[in-house]
Amino acid sequence: MDTVTNQIVETGQTHRPARTLKEYLGLTARGFAMGASDVVPGVSGGTMAFILGIYEELINSIRDLLSPTAFKLLLRFKLKQALDVLPWKFLMAVGIGILLAILSLARFLEWMLLNHPALLWSFFFGLVAASIITVTKRVRSWHAKTMSATAIGAVVSFVVVGLVPVQTPDSFWFLFLSGAIAICAMILPGISGAFILVLLGKYEYVLSAVNNGDFIVLFWVAAGAAVGIVTFAQLLGWLFNRYHDMTVALLIGMMIGSLRKIWPWKEVILYGTDRHGEQIPIQMVNILPDAWTSEVTYALILAIIGFALVFSIDIWASRKEKLAAAEAGARA
Repeated sequence: MDTVTNQIVETGQTHRPARTLKEYLGLTARGFAMGASDVVPGVSGGTMAFILGIYEELINSIRDLLSPTAFKLLLRFKLKQALDVLPWKFLMAVGIGILLAILSLARFLEWMLLNHPALLWSFFFGLVAASIITVTKRVRSWHAKTMSATAIGAVVSFVVVGLVPVQTPDSFWFLFLSGAIAICAMILPGISGAFILVLLGKYEYVLSAVNNGDFIVLFWVAAGAAVGIVTFAQLLGWLFNRYHDMTVALLIGMMIGSLRKIWPWKEVILYGTDRHGEQIPIQMVNILPDAWTSEVTYALILAIIGFALVFSIDIWASRKEKLAAAEAGARA
């Protein structure tokens, strides 16, 4: 065994469980849910990763892409050993799901946002509200510091999602910067990467590029996202390893604050113009529905479905964890 391989054994990498093809398809389905969320300005793909129980593995897997051990192996042209170190199977499975969702759902979600926004927001409101409750179980010990972290996260998220979008250039450097900033928000539960694109004045521009196949625009955004996600994941991974409960508590607070943005019923108080000269709402306030209509009924049903879906997934995941623990105990 050579020196570099010895280093893998001695230092170790992020623990990655052996998975079957069926389990990798399950990861792709989770990625699809993340991608669907990322398209909507107000719902975070990070929130969905939290709900679906893959958030910490996702962050640590992205972090491992900068593994010094893998770089040493690549420099010595030991591709197979380098791939064994890198979490490429996990990231590819999740990434394929995200990409499929963005390419297949962009038009539908754009249509829903224009024609039935209350129904779409209601479903996501139910998802996020339920996830806040279920994720609290991941904090091992609630005390003054963790509760303070939750309060800070809620305030920060509440303020950010209430900001007013700005007009910005379409230059390649700004597209790169927008991708880098948005992807950082995209992996933070509570702050939507799509909404950050809205704030930067690039959501409609990028969504149009997806729908029209403008690969030059998409290249610069994707390049910025690639740089942003790998570098930001280093910080998040370090925080999880050093301050797990505080970090989870902070992220829970950010999800709480994000409920301001995804409340289904809104009133526009300020309009702006898009790059086509058409009027678009840029600042809204949350309101209660004027009357009990069929849309309100459907919205509540969708919110309940979203709420129940999260709890069903949480119960299923808990049972699976207990079964896996029992099997491990029996083998020991």
